[in-house]
Amino acid sequence: MILGILLFIFNTFDAILLTLSTILLFATSFYILQIRIEKFIYRKMKQIYDDVALLESSTPTSDPITTDMRTLTEEIGKFAKDKKIEIDTLKVREEYRRDFLGNVSHELKTPLFTVQGYIETLLDGALNDKNVRKKYLQRANKGVDRLMYIVKDLDLITKLEVGELNLFRENFDIVELIEGVFDLLEMKADKKNIVLTFDMEYPRPIYVYADKDKIQRVISNLLVNSVKYGRRDGTTEVSVENLIKNKVIIRVTDNGEGIPKRQMHRIFERFYRVDQSGSRKEGGSGLGLAIVKHIIEAHEEKIYVESEIEVGSEFSFTLEKSKVGAEH
Repeated sequence: MILGILLFIFNTFDAILLTLSTILLFATSFYILQIRIEKFIYRKMKQIYDDVALLESSTPTSDPITTDMRTLTEEIGKFAKDKKIEIDTLKVREEYRRDFLGNVSHELKTPLFTVQGYIETLLDGALNDKNVRKKYLQRANKGVDRLMYIVKDLDLITKLEVGELNLFRENFDIVELIEGVFDLLEMKADKKNIVLTFDMEYPRPIYVYADKDKIQRVISNLLVNSVKYGRRDGTTEVSVENLIKNKVIIRVTDNGEGIPKRQMHRIFERFYRVDQSGSRKEGGSGLGLAIVKHIIEAHEEKIYVESEIEVGSEFSFTLEKSKVGAEH
């Protein structure tokens, strides 16, 4: 416009010159503005990428930086979603940590206070009475045994969780193993007049390929729980069934108290008990089912539970069949 006015004033108006000058000026201005805007946006984008990369990882990224707002929005949205999941996970872990520390404290303080009480009583003068001394030392010894039981279970479950406890797999008869556990728990079951039995006669061995000692621990823990929470004059039944060609499933079924549905998802947690009252009817380390779960998962197998209040519970887990068993 200015150039056109000047050409008109000096009587040298040239439409072609004016048009070419306008096009050249527009192109130059557009190019300069484009470069400046791109550099400005690039710097801002790069700052955002650097901030996101710094939060995401300590390793610098070599990915190209895009100035496409849609791509950037998607990446920031993905980053925000990932961080939200991470924060939610940390909150769950923090809650679990608090529960775990509270449960450990509760489980350890009872035997500790018991032992401390008996020892203090002995030191206060009861040590001179032979009968009282023997009785209190025996009770203190039971408290120490309970502490050792909890510590050993904690050590075992820690090794299972971090993968430090190796499995020694072998071929063995699962029916014979279960019968052996029945014999070990016979006296405990007799106190509540609970019958430990198979669902049917098993005239032939059923061979599986697993760690025999660990599976014995699994069956023992499940049966001990069944006896603890089973009805007096009740029954605990074990069955061994073919699941698929190379798997068997072992079921432990009782007619006990049952587990509320709202608590089913937590029963395999360490120290979690269905009976949350301060004065629990049954003892134990509170780690039995957690150990069962980790042993079965270490075998890369599955464990299942079904329960109904006042009807009973059924715990079942799978094991790999032995090739020896296939030959039999």
